[in-house]
Formats: sequence, structure tokens, C-alpha cells
Amino acid sequence: MPETVPNLSNSVKLKYVKLGYQYLVNNFLTFLLVPIMAGVTLQLIKLGPEEILSIWNSLHFDLIQILCSSFLIIFIATVYFMSKPRSIYLVDYSCYKAPVTCRVPFSTFMEHSRLILKDNPESVKFQMRILERSGLGEETCLPPACHYIPPTPTMESARNEAEVVIFSAIDNLMKKTGLKPKDIDILIVNCSLFSPTPSLSAMVVNKYKLRSNIKSYNLSGMGCSAGLISIDLARDLLQVLPNSSALVVSTEIITPNYYQGSERAMLLPNCLFRMGGAAILLSNKRKDSSRAKYRLMHVVRTHKGADDKAYRCVFEQEDPQGKVGINLSKDLMVIAGEALKSNITTIGPLVLPASEQLLFLFTLIGRKIFNPKWKAYIPDFKQAFEHFCIHAGGRAVIDELQKNLQLSDEHVEASRMTLHRFGNTSSSSLWYEMSYIEAKGRMRKGDRIWQIAFGSGFKCNSAVWKCNRTIKTGTDGPWEDCIDRYPVFIPKIVKL
Repeated sequence: MPETVPNLSNSVKLKYVKLGYQYLVNNFLTFLLVPIMAGVTLQLIKLGPEEILSIWNSLHFDLIQILCSSFLIIFIATVYFMSKPRSIYLVDYSCYKAPVTCRVPFSTFMEHSRLILKDNPESVKFQMRILERSGLGEETCLPPACHYIPPTPTMESARNEAEVVIFSAIDNLMKKTGLKPKDIDILIVNCSLFSPTPSLSAMVVNKYKLRSNIKSYNLSGMGCSAGLISIDLARDLLQVLPNSSALVVSTEIITPNYYQGSERAMLLPNCLFRMGGAAILLSNKRKDSSRAKYRLMHVVRTHKGADDKAYRCVFEQEDPQGKVGINLSKDLMVIAGEALKSNITTIGPLVLPASEQLLFLFTLIGRKIFNPKWKAYIPDFKQAFEHFCIHAGGRAVIDELQKNLQLSDEHVEASRMTLHRFGNTSSSSLWYEMSYIEAKGRMRKGDRIWQIAFGSGFKCNSAVWKCNRTIKTGTDGPWEDCIDRYPVFIPKIVKL
């Protein structure tokens, strides 16, 4: 057998050259200042104490100069601290865990599909193929109304699901944090497809008898990325409202949105979306800085709605029989890739070390000037983050992001396991993933977390968090009874 050419990208020497380059660039200022400070120190040592004293005595300061200098320093310090953004802390969060009575194993799901779509066997086969390749497990849950044959998507059953999911998450959060209703200054609830009157935020105000002067907001129609939009809105409000707390609730109500028609593009959400919700407590109070789990570093939002294809790639509409559902376009993954590219172009300079930014810049200049066919350099985001929470929208989404961002299996483990255990819970999926990392005992003080979510419109949103303290393995999260079984092997196809 002829000798194979060694893979230079994996060469030990090149590995250490790259590490040395990264260390040199990222610590450039240190390497520059240390010799200067050492030189100044040596010169002072050579002068001796008498010469240093004579130089000090030669300097003349009068009272006016001292006062003016002091005033200038105080003025600059005041302007700096007043213009500095407030620190936003994530005190804690809670994820809803559905009861076992809401479980929908593959056999149950397919049996119901055969009965509901008995006149359309091709649609049943299509759902089976999707479910086999979905990456979902046997323990995902649907609300009670979807277990009836046929499903009963009434307004009352939808409200019941909303109350169970939202109130359970908030109750658990209040128990964990000691939060009282009177302590809540800002309330934000996001649910994309179910938007009743009064709103879901009004429902929360009524249940917990919140203050009459509370700042309350209800976001709808913004897709699976609405959770990070809510975080961004809460951050902006907390910047202008000192000493305040914000309660953010992210969920998706499945009951009124279970599609009972036969259009394939609209049957896909039935196979992926499941029950879920999360309640998050944010604060800008200094007293919460010590007990908070995370500190918010950045939020970057990208909207591609100006493009017609992007606008219609996730579209609620009626089928030819008049049944309402969500139509997922075949161009969804391409559009998601474009949105991700725009988003990481914005977030890269905020989080990447100088070494990665320079490599990206040099490659970009080389492609523009020398050879347009040069392969574009993909920055190594593993240099910027220890943990990745990719929206568990589906197996294809996770696969594509793992490939494009060159992530390891461990980096996307939280996303895959969340999809397997809970399904696509829309805007709350990121918090199930964060909880998975915590339950595994992997979250350490100083760790950086990147949350990435996609949503209708079309949007790609990112949030960057920094762990405020080492988080001990909890026993009260959604993974408490099953974390020891994970990670599990998920085959490409599960034959039903």
C-alpha cells in the first residue's frame, strides 16, 4: 500500500503554531506593555532614591492646578459611570414539565394519525417517514385536547393548556427564587400562534394579582425566536428602569394549532412541536448579582423579512379545504443559513478573540484582491464559547449548524437530547438545553453560553450569557428523573 499524505491540518507542529499565534495576538497588549514597564522600572532603580526625590521636588503644583485636575477626574468618572450600561442578571429560570398522562409515544401518534387521516393513507405514510427521522423520543408530550380523536381545539382547551404551562413554570420559579408578585416590575409573555383576548400577559396579571403600574407586554406571531426577542425587550426596559425585576415567559400553545388536513408541508409541524414553556427572572439590582446564575453580555437580532422568500418560508395559512396550519417552505434551511450568516457576521466582532478576527479579515482581503475562489474562513466560535444552545427546531437544523460552525458532538449534545426528550417546544427550547448542561454539572463560573434561535419572518437571534457562579447539579429541573439516562444514541432512522 502506498503511504498516505499526512493531514497537515491535524499536524502537531501546526497545532502548536496556531496555538502560539492565538496566544500572541490575544495577549498583544500584555506583551507590549510588560517590556515598557520593565524598562521604566529599571531606569528608576538606576537613578537611586536621591535623584528620584530631586525630580519630585522640581515639580511644582499649586492649589488651582490640584483642584482643576481633581474636578476633571471626577467629571470624567461621573460621565463614564452614568453612560455605562446597567448589568442585567439572570437570577434563575424554570421549565415546565408535562405529566406522563400527556406522553405521545410513536405508536400512539401513528395510531391517531391513521384514524384522523383514514381517507388519506399517503399523508399517514409521510408523517411516519418524518417521525422516523425526526430525532424525537418516546417521551414527548402533547396537550390533552390533541389526544382526542379527532382533536378538540376549542378556545377553552387552549386556555387550559396556557394556564397549566405558564402558571406551573411561574410557580416553580417563585418557589426557587423567593419571588413575590409585588416584586415584579416588568412582565413579558411571548406565544406565537395563540393570542387570545384578554392577552396571556393579562392572564398572568390576573392570576398573581400583580401591581397596577406593572409594565406588561404580550408578543405574538414572532416564531421560535421570540424568546430571545423577549430577553432583548426586557434588557432595554431594565436599562431605563433602575432597581427593577423582569419576568419573561416563553411558550407555544399547541392545542389550537394541531393541523388536521392533508397538505404535507403543513403536516410537518405536527410531527415536531410539543408542549413546553419557561419562566425567566431578570434583574438589574446589585443585590441580585451574587445569587444570579448568569449575566447577559450581548443580544444580536437579524431580520430577513424584506426578502419575499424569507417572509413566506414559515407561513400560517389555509389549505384548499379551509383548514388552518403552518406551511414550512422547502427553502427553509437555505434561508436559515443566510440569516445565520448575517447574525454571526454581527456577533463575531463582539465575542471572537483578536486572533480569529484577524484570520477572518486576512482571508476576506485575500478573496477580494487575489483569488475569489479561496475558501472562506469560518471563525472558530469554540474560542469564544464553552457551551452552545442551538434551537431544537429539528434534526436538520442542529445538523447544519454543527457542520457550518464546526462543532463537536458534545457541543450540540444539549440540543439533540432536548429534541429527543421534549421535542420542539418553540421559544422555550433554549432553556431546556441550558437546564440540561446544568443537570450534567458542566456549568462553571466564567463559562460563556451562546443561545441561537430561528423564527418566522424570517429571523435569527442570538444571546450571549456569562456564568456568574459555578452551578451545582440541581434536583428540581425538567431533567431530574431522566438525566442519568442521557446522552442516548439517536439512530438516523427509527423504524416504526
